[in-house]
Amino acid sequence: MQKALLLDVKKRDNREVVKLKMENTFAHRRHEIVRDAPMVEDFMASWPALFDVSEINAEFKRITTVPLQSKFLSQLDLHSDKLIKLFEKRGGQLGERLKTIKAQMADFDDIDAGREYIIKGICIYMGEDPENLVKQYVGMGEDAINEAMEDTTVGIYVLKEHPCDEPENIGIVLEGIKVLQELDNVALAVAMLFGLMYALNFSYPADLRYTFEVIQKILMELDGGKPSNKALALKNRLFQ
Repeated sequence: MQKALLLDVKKRDNREVVKLKMENTFAHRRHEIVRDAPMVEDFMASWPALFDVSEINAEFKRITTVPLQSKFLSQLDLHSDKLIKLFEKRGGQLGERLKTIKAQMADFDDIDAGREYIIKGICIYMGEDPENLVKQYVGMGEDAINEAMEDTTVGIYVLKEHPCDEPENIGIVLEGIKVLQELDNVALAVAMLFGLMYALNFSYPADLRYTFEVIQKILMELDGGKPSNKALALKNRLFQ
């Protein structure tokens, strides 16, 4: 069935067939990931069907029973007003960085820009750098971009011709490899990155562990044990 999938993903209008076979091979795939911990490049060659928005959503639901994209975006929107108020109250250097991020949003009334601000704001609020999560490559050639991405273990890239332009491409990099491209916005990319980390059994990178903990335990309400003091403090403030 896995060999058949390699052919099925190349056929047009074949989504339902691929979905059914991905369902039927789920246990085998999870066993392979947990037992062998394959490199991303090797896993993509074996299971190319997984690296698609609809299949990442489906795989995440198979693992957690929770819908990925809809839950992530709705929870982001639900908590946005409270999070913005917390960001505005933040003082010191973190408060200044939060103001800078807000000023960089070209159109804060746009829902996609608003969600991007909230995500980057969570990074800063948790004492982490949003550039470790979302990296912009502006006016660079393809070779230079690929070379810059080689050292990225986990991240999202945004390609632009000029700083104020709309993105030409938004995608995900894992282990220096582009695994997903042409995503609509940064918030969707973050949801897909989180889903892929579950699907591939990735550990959270050390420089973003609190950000991903907030996504997991507060936004997605997936409790993997006692939250850190930082995440617990944010949760308490959100639900006051």
